[in-house]
Amino acid sequence: MKERYKLGLIVLLFLIFYFLPIENERFVKAIFESLALTKWYAKEHVLLCLIPAFFIAGAIATFVNKAAVMKYFGAKANKILSYTIASLSGSILAVCSCTILPLFMSIYQRGAGLGPAIAFLYSGPAINVLAIILTARVLGWEIGLARAIGAVFFSIIIGLLMHLIFIREEKKRQVEDDFEIVSLKAKPLYQTTMHIAFMIGFLIFANWGKPAESSVSLWWIVYNLKWILAIIFFTLTVLASIKWFNKEELTQWIYQTWYYAYLIIPLLFMGVLVAGFFFGRVGNEGIIPSKWVYSIVGGNTFQANLIASIIGAFMYFATLTEIPIIQGLLGAGMGKGPALALLLAGPALSLPSMVVIMKTIGFKKTFIYVSLVIVMATISGMIFGSIVD
Repeated sequence: MKERYKLGLIVLLFLIFYFLPIENERFVKAIFESLALTKWYAKEHVLLCLIPAFFIAGAIATFVNKAAVMKYFGAKANKILSYTIASLSGSILAVCSCTILPLFMSIYQRGAGLGPAIAFLYSGPAINVLAIILTARVLGWEIGLARAIGAVFFSIIIGLLMHLIFIREEKKRQVEDDFEIVSLKAKPLYQTTMHIAFMIGFLIFANWGKPAESSVSLWWIVYNLKWILAIIFFTLTVLASIKWFNKEELTQWIYQTWYYAYLIIPLLFMGVLVAGFFFGRVGNEGIIPSKWVYSIVGGNTFQANLIASIIGAFMYFATLTEIPIIQGLLGAGMGKGPALALLLAGPALSLPSMVVIMKTIGFKKTFIYVSLVIVMATISGMIFGSIVD
């Protein structure tokens, strides 16, 4: 049987390369866009986004007490408190759909319930204060307000629905799984909290994007001071690491950081390559022509909102890049309903993130999560479109 599989693989590879359409200009351009997007991702997101996120995830896995995770995010935690903390803690980070992944994986593996973990996963990229302010200024206050309300509502409702749908599996998981990844002596709460807060501070300020010209002055002040603030938080992280943790603890922290990097980075780059091939970069086309998108997301029909949600879910958006993309789509005739649908589905999901989420919680849970985001974004877009129209 194994020999048949090997033969089938050889035949499949032969057919792929035999019929490879390298003469087709669009195919060649899509290959270029795939590589160009991956290069851009490596330059812009790995060193200052992903690596700090891996260290934060490693710190959570190493230093955060299991009891604390179970108290606030576990199956028996107070639901109002649990989902509020999950939504707010995710929104503070203001990261893209890929950078949130190691953090999601770390709290889930430490015993967080599926619902709060999903709420955290969605809220990180979706409830971005700066992105919502820029959305209101660039695309109009109606879309900005709808995005803010929709993102908060989504993170809680989708988390609760995931909890209810998989409640039996979650109960079994909470009873049978051993969430103690390490067995180090618990550190004082203030040390662990401040250590992780210093790293989050570096992550936020090192990646503080340049605001639009019309943005409020506070964002410009922070942007002009971003590297000073980032260096301060980096220095505090180093000093706290040296003062508060011994060699064994630091070794375990590095190991956990490598564990998340090893699991996630190959899957992310594979996903970015595929996303670049199909959708290209901002302002550039992949294998799917942009005119197809323009022709099917106009108006406020069910089809337009559904397709906008699906495209948003699979396309990769770096933080804040969704705003100029949708501004261009609106100028090309996109309806405001589909624009909101894309805003609610796009930043929180991407093909690369789906690959990693599937690795963490399995295909079935990932499929349901992605479907819930698409369905709710579609419905929200139709309701919003009918109101503004």
